[in-house]
Amino acid sequence: MDDERILVLGIGNILWADEGFGVRVIEALDERFELPEHVSVLDGGTQGLYLLPYLEDAAGVIIVDAIDYGLPPATLKLLRDDEVPAVLGAHKVSLHQTGFQEILALLRLRERAPRRLLLVGVQPERLDDYGGGLTPAVAAQVEPALATVLRLLAEEFSVVPAPRRSREHFTAPAISREDYETGRPSAEAACRVGDARVLAGRPRG
Repeated sequence: MDDERILVLGIGNILWADEGFGVRVIEALDERFELPEHVSVLDGGTQGLYLLPYLEDAAGVIIVDAIDYGLPPATLKLLRDDEVPAVLGAHKVSLHQTGFQEILALLRLRERAPRRLLLVGVQPERLDDYGGGLTPAVAAQVEPALATVLRLLAEEFSVVPAPRRSREHFTAPAISREDYETGRPSAEAACRVGDARVLAGRPRG
C-alpha cells in the first residue's frame, strides 16, 4: 500500500458534546503532522452517503468516531475489517452511523470496499448537550486515540507522519476545539436561533 490511497476519516457532530470526538482527533492529526500525498484526512461530519466518493477509491480507511460499545464511558476500542459494519449496525449513537453503514454496504455491492477498514472508537459519556464540547473523560482520550491512529498508519500502511513545522488550522477558527470549548456562552447569553460563534459574520437577510 506504499502508493495506494489511504483515508483517515473523522465522523460525528461537534455541536453535540462527545459526538464530536472523531472530528477532534483528526483535527489534531492534521494540525500537528505532515502526511504524504497519498494519505488524506477528512472531517466527514454527518454527511452519510455524500462520503461515498471519498471512500470508493481508498485501499485503506481509518475511521475515528464515538461508538456505543456498551462499555464504561470514555473507553477506547479498536475494531478491524468485518467488525466495523457489525458494530455500526448494532450500536448507533446517531443517524450519521446509519448513513455510514449504508456506504459500507454500497461499497461492497460495487466491489469497491477498502481492503483494510479500521475503527478507533470511544464510548461517549454525553450526547445531549447542544453547543457543548467533549466531556472531560472523553477529551482525555483524544491523545490516546491520536496515538492509535499514528500507530495504525505506521504498522498497517507504512506511513510515518512528520511533525509540522508550523501549526495548521484544520477547521475554521470559530469552531476549532480550543476556541469552541472555551468560548461557549452562558445559558442566559446563548443565541436561541443558532450558535452565535458559527453565525458570526453571516449576512442577515
